[in-house]
Amino acid sequence: MQIFLRTLLAIYLGHLAADFVFQTRRLVEAKLRGRLSAYLLHGLIHYLSAILLVGFFIPGSIAALSTHLVIAALTLVHLLIDFTKVQLAAKRVIRGGAGSYIADQLVHLLSVVLAAGLLSPGMSFRALTAPLQVSRSLGNKFLAVPVIYLGVIFGGGYLIRFLTRSLTESVKEEEFLKAAEQLQNAGLYIGWLERFLILTALLLQSPAAVGLILAAKTITRYPEFKSARFAEYVLIGTLLSVSLAFVGAVFLAWLIFGTARLSG
Repeated sequence: MQIFLRTLLAIYLGHLAADFVFQTRRLVEAKLRGRLSAYLLHGLIHYLSAILLVGFFIPGSIAALSTHLVIAALTLVHLLIDFTKVQLAAKRVIRGGAGSYIADQLVHLLSVVLAAGLLSPGMSFRALTAPLQVSRSLGNKFLAVPVIYLGVIFGGGYLIRFLTRSLTESVKEEEFLKAAEQLQNAGLYIGWLERFLILTALLLQSPAAVGLILAAKTITRYPEFKSARFAEYVLIGTLLSVSLAFVGAVFLAWLIFGTARLSG
C-alpha cells in the first residue's frame, strides 16, 4: 500500500507538471494542428517528469527495466488520449467544454492508477480498501503537497475557464473591453496567484487572510465593475476559485494533520 500510494503520487505529479507547467501554449497549438513533433516533445517531457520523480521517491526503481517500460507505456497512452481528444473535437463529436476536460483528466488519472498498480508488486484490491492512515507517511505528505497545489492552481484554472466560457464571450461584446483576450489571460494568472495564496492561508490556519486577498482583488478590479456582465464574470470565477482552493485545503489538511479543520 505504501509503495503504491507513493508511486501513484509521484507519477501523477509528473503528469500534472507535464500537462500544466511544462506544456506551453505554443505546444498546445502545435498539437491542435496535428504536429507530430509537438506530440513527441510532450511525450518526452511526460516520460522524463514521471521517471525522474518515481526514481527519486522510490529508491532503486529507476534502475529497473520494468519501471521504464511501464512509464513508456503510460506515456504512449497519454499521447493517444490527447490525440483522440483533439480528433474528436475537430470532428465535433465532443465539445471542448468542462465536461470533456473533466472526462479527459479522469481517463488520465485512471491510466496513472493502473501504472502505479503495475509498479507495485503484490498490490491487491483489499489493500486499496484498507484504512488510509498508512497514506499519511512523511514521504506521501511531501508528495501530496505539490500534487494538490498543481491540481488546484493550474488544473482548477483551466476548469474555471471552461465553466465561465459563455460569460467570457459576453464580456468580449462590451465596447470598452477591447483587449478581451489579454483580460482573459490576466484573469487566468490572477486566479493562479489567488488560489495559491488562499490555499496557503487556509493551511496556515489564517482564514482571515482570505478576506484580505479577496478585498484586494475587488479593489483593483472595482473600476471595471461598471459592466454588469464583467461583474458577473468576476464574481462567478472568484467563487469557483475559492471553492476549489477550499476543497484542496481541506483534503491536504486532513492528509497532513489528520483533521479537516482549517482554523485553530
